[in-house]
Amino acid sequence: MLLDLIASRRVVFVGGKGGVGKTSIAAALALGRARAGARVLLVSTDPAHNLGHLWDRLVGDEPTRLAGPGDLAPGAGTAGYVDGLEIDPERTVEQHLSAVAGTMRRLLPERMHAPAARHLELARLAPGTHESAVLERIAEAVELGEEAYDLVVFDTAPSGHTLRLLALPEQLTSWTETLLANRDRSERFGAAVRGLGGGEQSDRDADLRRILLRRRDRFSRLREVVTDPAQAGFVLVLTAELLPIAETMEVYEKLTGLGVEVAALVANRRSPADAGEVLARRRGQEDRHLVRLRPQVDVPLLDIPLLPGDLVGTQALAALADLLGPSSS
Repeated sequence: MLLDLIASRRVVFVGGKGGVGKTSIAAALALGRARAGARVLLVSTDPAHNLGHLWDRLVGDEPTRLAGPGDLAPGAGTAGYVDGLEIDPERTVEQHLSAVAGTMRRLLPERMHAPAARHLELARLAPGTHESAVLERIAEAVELGEEAYDLVVFDTAPSGHTLRLLALPEQLTSWTETLLANRDRSERFGAAVRGLGGGEQSDRDADLRRILLRRRDRFSRLREVVTDPAQAGFVLVLTAELLPIAETMEVYEKLTGLGVEVAALVANRRSPADAGEVLARRRGQEDRHLVRLRPQVDVPLLDIPLLPGDLVGTQALAALADLLGPSSS
C-alpha cells in the first residue's frame, strides 16, 4: 500500500503529467499520514495551485492548517495534522530579488548601486530566475520539515518543470563553489588591501563569503535529502492512457538518472469493468496499456479506481486516503 511505502520518508514528491490527479493523491497521502499521527506539511509548487480548491480552504504562501485532530476520524485523538502552503511564484521572485538587492546595497560601493539595480530589473525576467527562487522555497520547506514536521509532501508542477527544478540543486551548488573559489583567489590580496586601509572592503568580502556558503550549504543539503532513498521518494501519478504512460516512462528514467528514487507509480481514476459496455471496453484498453508498462518499471504500480462525486473537502480526501493504505502507523 502506498502509505506503507512512504511511512518512513521525510520528503515525498508527487508528480506526473498535468491533469492526472497529482494534487488529489498528494493531499490524500498527507491526510493518510496525519491520521497515523504524523505532522505533515503539504506544499504546492505548481503555478496553477489547486490545494485551496481541493480542501475548500484559503491557502496562501505561509503554512495554513488544513486538517487537525478533530478532522481526522477514524483515528481521532491523534496528534497528527496537515498544514498546507502554495508557493506564490511572483511573491517568491519579488522576495528573492529584494533580498539580493539588499545584499548588493550592503556589499557594493555606493557608485555601483544604480547599475546593480538596473541589473536586477533585467534579471527579474531572465530565464532561470523563477526556477531559482522557487527552488529556494523548496529548500526552505525541506528545512522547515526537518525542524517542525514529520513529513513534507510536495504537489509538484507538471513533469518538465519539476525535472528542471530537481536538476538545479547540483547545478547551483557547483556554480556557488566556483564563486567561492574565485573569492578565495581574490583573498590572496586581502592583506595588501587591508594594509592600504581597505577594512570596509574586507568586511564586505567576509559578508559575501558567508552568504555564498549559506547558499551552497542549503542547496547541497537539498540535493542530499532528495537523492537519499531513506529520506525522500517520488510518486508518479498517471492515467492508464497512451500519452500519460509514455510521459511517465520518460520522467521515470530521468528521475533515476538524477539519483531520485521513484517509490511507486499510481494509475489513477481506473475505469470500472462492470458499469456498462463503454467503460468495460475502456477498462480493457487501460489494462492492455498497463500490462506493457509493468515490465518497464521495478517499483510498485498501484491502481486507484474512478471515484464518484467531486473530490473536495476532508471527507472526500479521507475516502481516497483509505484506498492508499491503512490509517494507522
